[in-house]
Amino acid sequence: MRKRYSLPRCCSFAAGTWTSAAPSVQMDCPSSFSPPPPERYGYHPTLRWNPEVEEYFHAAYGADHFARISKSLTHPSSYSCIRVNTLKSTSEAVIRKLIAILNEKRLKNAAEGDEVPKEGSLLDSSIRNVIDSRLLQDNDTPIGTSESPSICKCPYPGLDNVVFVKGSGPHMLQYGIQPCQPMKEVIVSRKCAEAVLRGAQVYVPGVLACSSHVEKGDVVAVSVAVEQRTSDGGWGVGFTRGTVLQGLESDPHYHERNGLYIGQGTTSLSRASMFRVSEGIAVEMINRVYKLPSFYDVLEGEIFLQNLPSIVTAYVLDPREGERILDMCAAPGGKTTAIAILMRDKGEVVATDRSHNKVMDVLKLAAEMDLTCIKAYKLDALKSVQRTNGMMYSEKTDSNNDEPDIAAVNSCSSSFSTDVKINTEMEKCSINATPSETVINGKSDGRHLSNAAKRRNAPRQRNGPGRNQSLGGRVENSKGFMPNSFDRVLLDAPCSALGLRPRLFAGEETMESLRNHGKYQRRILDQAVRLVRPGGVIVYSTCTINPGENEALVRYALDKYKFLSLASQHPKIGGPGIVGRCDLFGGKYVEEWLTESESELVQRFDPSSSLDTIGFFIAKFVVGEKDF
Repeated sequence: MRKRYSLPRCCSFAAGTWTSAAPSVQMDCPSSFSPPPPERYGYHPTLRWNPEVEEYFHAAYGADHFARISKSLTHPSSYSCIRVNTLKSTSEAVIRKLIAILNEKRLKNAAEGDEVPKEGSLLDSSIRNVIDSRLLQDNDTPIGTSESPSICKCPYPGLDNVVFVKGSGPHMLQYGIQPCQPMKEVIVSRKCAEAVLRGAQVYVPGVLACSSHVEKGDVVAVSVAVEQRTSDGGWGVGFTRGTVLQGLESDPHYHERNGLYIGQGTTSLSRASMFRVSEGIAVEMINRVYKLPSFYDVLEGEIFLQNLPSIVTAYVLDPREGERILDMCAAPGGKTTAIAILMRDKGEVVATDRSHNKVMDVLKLAAEMDLTCIKAYKLDALKSVQRTNGMMYSEKTDSNNDEPDIAAVNSCSSSFSTDVKINTEMEKCSINATPSETVINGKSDGRHLSNAAKRRNAPRQRNGPGRNQSLGGRVENSKGFMPNSFDRVLLDAPCSALGLRPRLFAGEETMESLRNHGKYQRRILDQAVRLVRPGGVIVYSTCTINPGENEALVRYALDKYKFLSLASQHPKIGGPGIVGRCDLFGGKYVEEWLTESESELVQRFDPSSSLDTIGFFIAKFVVGEKDF
């Protein structure tokens, strides 16, 4: 049996509204078909949190304020921020070069019969409208006037090397939905979707499911599968990669994808190829909910795409020519190169990271920008102070607490790097051979282990051969540095990364994991304190909204090291820190934050504020005469 529906002959869906182009006619539809609800094909996600974490953030920010923060995190910033390499160019010159590139691309596409540049090319069409007005202006016309708001110099004082490029969105897209005909669709992973919202294409590893009969060149809607609770208490998408979509309510997570459509694209591969090959572009986006310009291979060495708070951090450090400066946990090198440029490449910037591949990334970026004062080493931040007389200058944060799992807390989400020029890859780990006998206290008991037991007991190599080593890249290992051997230290600490945006899921963080992040950061700070000379400066920063990794860390530093004091910051465009204390869960979780005067000296970037940045935190310490 078929049900009869009175539907328009030609229907499309836009902004939650059905529109028709012809009078209604009678047509037969399968019984499984029903018109989609108006909100289904929009983009209005809700960020899910662990209940205890949400209660904690309510205590810190207030329920209404945190709701605004949570909503802001699900959307990208409305602009891209470019840092200009002032040793090679100027902001004015970069703006004019970008306009020239846009104009050249537009003319080329017009000659080929395309009115608008193809999205995903050098720069997105979202700033195309600036070309006509800018090219008609005299050379003396100030950059960033009201006639050309889409591309301009940074409006905040003291950041003359920063250029803003305005994006657009959210857009209400038409997906060309036809009655009785399921829409062709591709479901991508949450991390893939977050990258697409920032301007990336859909790459093969990010595709989870696809409609049947999709061929190369088909237009598909792109939606995202966000993690859900699994039966074992973990998180997962709940279906197997390669699942065939029928466009029906029986499809996996059909209802859960309501409001999670991020755009429309053209397939670069057939459905079969998407799940057969291991790399490459699967879907090239042609319409996006958010349109942000792409800067891939544009003005290489002259510009660097970087979040505004990260640029501010380098300025707050206030590096001087001729100084010796340490950037701990430096990868991918955005802040390292910013420091070197502010020093005019005169002095020494030492960059360290525990990953071979990430150190290579820093060196590559330094070479791209023609910076010679940067030296990069492979070094675990917890071993930054050189051994002296057989002793290591390091201390545990809390003697009555167990050490956190370093692997767990040293993961400031590489896919969400705050310096987004470098594309990071997943590092491969190798399993060492396992002895066939059980060893207790250094002695074999003669028993042979099963293969499963061998796999369980096998130690994992943390930083095994990776992409740069396979290409012949080599980095120098460091055994640490002498105490008091640096004028300034930047500690952009590994963190929970809960300030990075867009973010579509946050349920994996628990109160225990947040506390472990804080413990790890304290141990690295202990190293930084010993490395900077009296009279020097330490700048601490994170890309998280978690007070336990921000204000509580400052409280720890000031209480433990009486010779540390907070210093004023320039430029100061962020807001104050959080004041008071937290006492939750019947005294199970107690945390001390800042006083009123201390809160005015730190800098907190709120993603829900008019600055429209990622969530970020900066503290600057001046080191007095040490008492050890």
